[in-house]
Amino acid sequence: MGYARVSAKGQLLDQQIHALTEAGCIRIFADNKSGKNAEREELRKALDCLREGDTLVVPSLDRLGRSIQDLIAIVSGLRKRGIGFTSLHEALDTTTPGGRLVFHVFAALAEFIRELIVQGTNEGLDAARARGARLGQPPALTDEQVRHARDLLARPENTVTSIAKLLGVSRNTIYNYLPELKDGRLALAGSTNTAELPRPAGPED
Repeated sequence: MGYARVSAKGQLLDQQIHALTEAGCIRIFADNKSGKNAEREELRKALDCLREGDTLVVPSLDRLGRSIQDLIAIVSGLRKRGIGFTSLHEALDTTTPGGRLVFHVFAALAEFIRELIVQGTNEGLDAARARGARLGQPPALTDEQVRHARDLLARPENTVTSIAKLLGVSRNTIYNYLPELKDGRLALAGSTNTAELPRPAGPED
């Protein structure tokens, strides 16, 4: 089975299809879209049609995978099903011992690069924490806003909904930042100073 792909509508598949035909492919699938596109219908059809003992042939590695990780995942899946893989440009053939060795080197290199990225990311996070940097998304409410919300909620005429609208957050955010609300408003009333919601200006103001 052959698989070809071009990334733009103006490009032609003729050269790839000719190379696959010369390589002995009896059926060729072709996509006309970017490799970054996850929905490659013809590739999916090709993978579904392949059976144990078949070989998937591509003109070059970049026609098959969006990245080296994607390429390794596809070829590894083929190997588990007893299906070979050949890339004409790179002369890579996993049905031979040499081709399998090269592919294992690719896989090991990809894993090594992934571990380096993870290690570098963790070291950067540790260094940022050591400098006192705050990581993650900024809080929905500042400490001052939390205190203000607690003061307002100590008065029975102020509701959670009205406080949430005043602060521009959801009711769930108020409950998340004021866990004592789960035990009722009385827990707030005895420990805070009272405050009122700002009232709209009237004609006399």
